[in-house]
Amino acid sequence: MSISQTQRPVLDVHEVPKPAQWLTLSLQHLFAMFGATVLVPVLVGLSPGVALISSGLGTLAYLLITKGKIPAYLGSSFAFIAPIISATTMGGPEAAMFGSFFAGLIYGLVALLIYKLGLSWLMRILPPIVVGPIIIVIGLGLAGTAVEMAMYENPGAPAAELVYSGTHIFVALITLAIVIIGSIYFKGFFGLIPILIGIVGGYIAGVFAGLVNFQPVLDAKWFAMPDFVIPFVTYTPGFPWEVLIIMVPVAIVTLSEHTGHQMVVSKVVGRNFLEKPGLHRSILGDGAATVISSLIGGPPNTTYGENIGVLAITKVYSVYIIGGAAVLAITFGFVGKISALISSIPSAVMGGISILLFGIIASSGLRMLIDSKVDFSNKRNLIISSVILIIGIGGAFVQVTDTLSLSGMALAAIVGIALNLVLPGRNKEEEGNMFEKEDQGAA
Repeated sequence: MSISQTQRPVLDVHEVPKPAQWLTLSLQHLFAMFGATVLVPVLVGLSPGVALISSGLGTLAYLLITKGKIPAYLGSSFAFIAPIISATTMGGPEAAMFGSFFAGLIYGLVALLIYKLGLSWLMRILPPIVVGPIIIVIGLGLAGTAVEMAMYENPGAPAAELVYSGTHIFVALITLAIVIIGSIYFKGFFGLIPILIGIVGGYIAGVFAGLVNFQPVLDAKWFAMPDFVIPFVTYTPGFPWEVLIIMVPVAIVTLSEHTGHQMVVSKVVGRNFLEKPGLHRSILGDGAATVISSLIGGPPNTTYGENIGVLAITKVYSVYIIGGAAVLAITFGFVGKISALISSIPSAVMGGISILLFGIIASSGLRMLIDSKVDFSNKRNLIISSVILIIGIGGAFVQVTDTLSLSGMALAAIVGIALNLVLPGRNKEEEGNMFEKEDQGAA
């Protein structure tokens, strides 16, 4: 397929950049994903250094599996924040890694099914009327966590023991204001990293407010091994099967997000990546990245919209640039002072960032419903979305055994999928043709 003159790249997918250009452009991709990638492990209690390493390794694995044909960077997935917290509460970080591992295997299974059966079956299971409300649940379900970090000195403590802090909410609001201003008014490269700028600005505010302890940063070594969580080395693996019910439904939902990203990348670059090298390879690469991450103690990975934005603005599509960013991320993960500096970020700063980010997650679910022109005058659509939202946000659960319960987003996803399949009036033509329409747009 030819590339139009308006899409003529500065560097095409397989072009090798000059050394100085290579380093500069790779750093740009690193900065674009840095803030969000390190935010997830900070929120769930994992090592930021390990998250950087796992994102780098995952991206390299993705490039290998996709035959170096898709310029996509993979970082920490926000969709898994709540499930990781729940899984860690149930059985420690090893339980979260167990669930993450199987979530990656689900990606592999779906990739195999797409390779054998095509794409249409996936949209029958996950049409916009199901995925949109579930994404809204993911965002709004984290709202309490964001507000708690922004308002209290001791987020995570029992509700009766939380201590309100005017200083914390002040720093959180400053951070939020910086991110909002940056998102709206910053242009070019700075417009791609408002999260990182917000974290830096909030951190400075936290320093003046007395919320930052620099001693761990000063004590940290320049070169240090991150806190890996490696099976058979740092813990004795168990098989907490109840964790799968928490983690696996999220993987089903993020598959839709991944597919959407591939459609966007195809349009940006001017090639149909869903066809060649194929969506099955892309999904398999994402799953492999998540499996790798689970084996060393990092959060699940996903393709990053921030880096797609970098591609669109710079018109630099070289996979060598993406690979360079991955290598830099791995290198940064072994710099002890960077990990210590990230760990010293006040919870109020993360709270301010999260107020916007978690809201954006919920809003992206609304956007999916709007873009897909879901008709809410249709009783079927109204019923499916309403049930998903109330079950997911309201905290409904089904107690399966004494130790196993199905709750929150997992229960909402299963009920939503079931309702979509059994209620009459499903728009089969729209579900079956959605990918074809996007393929034509990408072409």
